[in-house]
Amino acid sequence: MMRKFIDCRAFPSEMNCTVALSADTEGELLEAAAQHAVAVHGHTDNAELRDMLRSIMQDGTPPLEAPQRAA
Repeated sequence: MMRKFIDCRAFPSEMNCTVALSADTEGELLEAAAQHAVAVHGHTDNAELRDMLRSIMQDGTPPLEAPQRAA
């Protein structure tokens, strides 16, 4: 099983969030990322948010250096 991650550093935000989350399963990562998105970024936990989170999951582990931010 390949580890998966989501890296907030890759996306613009007002707070310049530097959190990167990783987990061994997509389900575990999805739960952690949804909780983070709601608690820190003020998103609503719904199907649209979870679909977006699934779409930005990457295989492996987050890099040590911040990735280029999406436009």
